[in-house]
Amino acid sequence: MKKMEEGKMKKKVLSVVLSLAMTATLFGCGNSSTNTSTKGPGAAGTTEMEVEGEDVTTLNVWTFIELHQKFYTDMAEKWNEEHPDQKVKLVLSNMAYDDMHNKLSLALESGEGAPDIVDIELGKFPSFLQGDIGLRDLTDVMAPYKDKVVQARLDIYSKDGKYYGLPTHVGATVAFYNTELLEAAGINYEEIKTWDDFKNAGVKYFEATGKYFATIETTAQWMINLMLAQKGGGYLDASGNLDINNDKMVEVLTYIKGMQDTGAFSVVPGGQPDNEEAYPSYNTGEYAVQIMPFWQTSRFLNYMTDLSGKVAIAPTPVWNTSDNEFKSIGGGGTGTAIIASGENADLAAQVMAYIKLSAEANEEVWNVLGFDPVNTEVWANTQLTQNPENQFVKYFKNYPFDSLNAIKDNIGTIGDMSNEKWPSINNEFCTVTLNNIFENGMDVKEALDESQATLENEFQ
Repeated sequence: MKKMEEGKMKKKVLSVVLSLAMTATLFGCGNSSTNTSTKGPGAAGTTEMEVEGEDVTTLNVWTFIELHQKFYTDMAEKWNEEHPDQKVKLVLSNMAYDDMHNKLSLALESGEGAPDIVDIELGKFPSFLQGDIGLRDLTDVMAPYKDKVVQARLDIYSKDGKYYGLPTHVGATVAFYNTELLEAAGINYEEIKTWDDFKNAGVKYFEATGKYFATIETTAQWMINLMLAQKGGGYLDASGNLDINNDKMVEVLTYIKGMQDTGAFSVVPGGQPDNEEAYPSYNTGEYAVQIMPFWQTSRFLNYMTDLSGKVAIAPTPVWNTSDNEFKSIGGGGTGTAIIASGENADLAAQVMAYIKLSAEANEEVWNVLGFDPVNTEVWANTQLTQNPENQFVKYFKNYPFDSLNAIKDNIGTIGDMSNEKWPSINNEFCTVTLNNIFENGMDVKEALDESQATLENEFQ
C-alpha cells in the first residue's frame, strides 16, 4: 500500500510539471530589461537591494518578468522609508517563464527550495490552487485596500472565498483604433458601439483601402473571451464541468468566422496582436484596430513607435447597447503569491500588499509600466492620468483613462479561472481549436466537439 501511495505521489508531481510545461504563454505582462547580474550560462538574473541597518529581513523573490524587479525594488525602498522598524531587503531572481513555474511546482511538492515571494502567471495559477495549497491566504492583508480594488481581479486568484494572489493590473479589455487610417477611410471610431457596428466598419474599411481592419485570434483569446463573457458564457458549466462546445461558444466563434469571411478580418502574423511578429504589421498600417487588454499600451510605446499620436483608446463594442452586459473584462495578469511555509510569510504578505495594492504603488504602475492600476482610487487623479509629461499620455491621441473611467463599474471576468482545467483548456484552444476554425476552415461546432472530446479524455 505504501509503495502504491508513493507511486501516486510521483505520478502527481510529474502530472503537475507536464501540465505547467504544456500551458501556452497567453497572459504575459511585461518584457523589458533591467540591470541584473547573471551567474553563468542560463542562470537566473538577480537583483539585490542595498539596505542599511542591522534589523533587516531578507525576502527572496522569484519572477519571470524583468521589469518587475526594478518596480518591486523601488516600492520596497518606499516601504522601508515608511516602516523603518520593518525594513526588508529583496533578493530578486528573474527566470525563464516555464523554468520558474516548473521549479516552483517541484519546490512546493518537495517542501524545499521555495522562495518567500513569487510571481505566478494567470494561466498557471490554477495549478497551484489544487490539493494542499502551499500559498498563504492573503485575505487579511488585502482588507485595507479591498474596497478600492477591482473585485474581478482579486477573484481570479481566489478559491473557496480565500485570496492567494495580488494582482498587478486590471488588464481591462479596450479597443485601440488607428484614427489616421480610419479617418482616411471615412470611419469615426466613436460611432462604433456594437459588434455589428464593428463588423460593418471593417467591411467599409476593407472596401476603401484593401487592407485588413482587425485581427482574428488563433494563439490567444482576448477578443473571444470578451465577446463570450458579454453573452454570459464560458468554458465550464455552473458545476465546473468542461463545457467548451456550448451554444454561446458556438454563437461567438461563428460570428467571428463571419467577420473573417468578409475579408476585412484576418489572422495576424503570430496569431494575436501581442506578438513580435504582429507588431510590424500594425506599425506599418497593415491593420487598423486591436481589441486588447489595456497593458498593450506598453507594447505600443516599445514596438509600434511609428503610431505615436495616431492611436485612440476606446471602450470595446458590446452585443446590444440596451442589455446589461460587461463593458469589459480583465485580460492577462500575474498574481504575486506568498509561500505559506516561509519563515517571514506574514511580513512578506504585508510588504507585497503595499507594493501591489496601495495608492502609492498604483500610481507607479501607471507611470512606469503603463498598466491600468487595480486600485481605482488613482483613476480619478487627473494630475496623474492627464500629466502632459507622462510618456503614455504623450503617445496616445486621447487620454487613456477616459475609457477606463467610462467602463469602471462594469468590468467582469470569464468563469471560474481558479479551476484546474483552465491551463489545459487554454492550451487546447490556442494550439488546436482556433487553428482548426480560422486557419483550416473546420466547421465551428465540429472543431469544438473534437476539442471537447480531447479534453474529456485528458481529464478522465
